[in-house]
Amino acid sequence: MQLLEDRIRKDGVIKEGNVLKVDSFLNHQMDIHLFEEIGREFKRRFMNEEINKILTIEASGIGIACIVAQSFDVPVVFAKKTKTKNIAGDVYTSQVESYTHGRVYDIIVSKEFLNENDKVLLIDDFLANGKALEGLADLVREAGATLVGAGIVIEKGFQVGGNILRSKGIHLESLAIVDSMDEKTGEITFRKQD
Repeated sequence: MQLLEDRIRKDGVIKEGNVLKVDSFLNHQMDIHLFEEIGREFKRRFMNEEINKILTIEASGIGIACIVAQSFDVPVVFAKKTKTKNIAGDVYTSQVESYTHGRVYDIIVSKEFLNENDKVLLIDDFLANGKALEGLADLVREAGATLVGAGIVIEKGFQVGGNILRSKGIHLESLAIVDSMDEKTGEITFRKQD
């Protein structure tokens, strides 16, 4: 998605440790017009799939997932990282290791909002090691729902996550795949996609 790649080149900041900071437009301050284009592109890429629910993980994926859900006219469910008093009853749980935060989280979704009748599209902002998406896919399997695919805004193609998920047969669509980043020059190269 050329619009997204251009924006990453313009406003993305490369930090030590292969961190790509895009918080000025993607996951802290959100450019809603860009999100609308992202939503339309995911709709185009998954238009032949039957989807009745979008699943993401708090917090960075929520804004994107909401706009994508508008394109599909379906609800969004987000996995919480902590159980709260307002989640009553039974829950599905999985463990997720966060690349960015360097820690392991339990993620939970109330059984009330995910079941065997659901056809689920996973949406998230980044894909690095794939642990967040694997955790979300586990929740879908635990619910007996159907995993239709996963939409990622930015994939770090030089890390293992995308290859792992594709090798498991997950229909993975990434709007921008970063092949390399140089924190000294600020140069970012993207993988060509069809």
